[in-house]
Amino acid sequence: MGSILVTGGSGFIGRNLCKSALDWGFDVTVLTRDKKMARKILPTPVTLFSCLDDIVEGTQYDSLINLAGESLASGRWTETRKLKFYDSRIGFTDRLFNSFCKHLPPPKQVLSASAVGFYGHSSEVLNENSGSSGGYSHYLCSSWEKSARAFSTLGSRVSFLRIGIVLGQGGALASMLPAFRLGLGGPLGHGRQYMSWIHLDDVIRAIHYCLQNEDVSGAINLSAPNPVTNKEFSQALGKALGRPSAFTMPSWAARFIFGELADELLLGGQRVLPDVLLNRGFKFSFNTLEPALKSLLV
Repeated sequence: MGSILVTGGSGFIGRNLCKSALDWGFDVTVLTRDKKMARKILPTPVTLFSCLDDIVEGTQYDSLINLAGESLASGRWTETRKLKFYDSRIGFTDRLFNSFCKHLPPPKQVLSASAVGFYGHSSEVLNENSGSSGGYSHYLCSSWEKSARAFSTLGSRVSFLRIGIVLGQGGALASMLPAFRLGLGGPLGHGRQYMSWIHLDDVIRAIHYCLQNEDVSGAINLSAPNPVTNKEFSQALGKALGRPSAFTMPSWAARFIFGELADELLLGGQRVLPDVLLNRGFKFSFNTLEPALKSLLV
């Protein structure tokens, strides 16, 4: 099937992708800062390197999947943490590009992570051709995509995976479950902000689709065809757990607790549709939210 180099391979999406890629028949190599930890998480057939300089000069990878990036949702944003967000995405991608320029043949294809935060905040329907309302999330995503676009100067086919809120065993859902299981979950602020979600299985399937189709490039929204409001999401999660979901966190309280993170990730939202995938005939396993939640909470 070919060879894949993955960055961020021990993360929530990355570790599941690596396992699936092996099943698809790919040779998988992961670039990781902590080989010992990665070895515990990833299957033995995955080859591990701590830096690109350790890879034999001239090694050809068919595809580079760049998923590395410091988590945005693990605490209040400080200037120091925002510098880490930037360096772990843009700085790292720049260094990755420079390393390929020096001693490795360019990959035929680059799939670089981004996020639906690229579009800023809007209740209007958005697709891959939509503009942005601005904000820090847009700045971070657009800078990240610009950095990855440099690979096109080497002849690589580059795609930007604008990923929504990924639902799986871990990630965002895991952080929500404790409060909802206690009956303390509910809408944030007015609850009308849209949440563009996607099941982890569909993220992996969409990446596989991109690997299989040589004419895929540019921006690709990885989000389910039916985004929901925060209130609708809260009600669906409460229903799936058999718990009430009427506990509302006022906007002022969210801002007091989470600071800038609240406005960027919790109180604002995007109503994003995956038009590129849909127009190409890609079939989502989970089009609507309730079956997606049910599959993860049984």
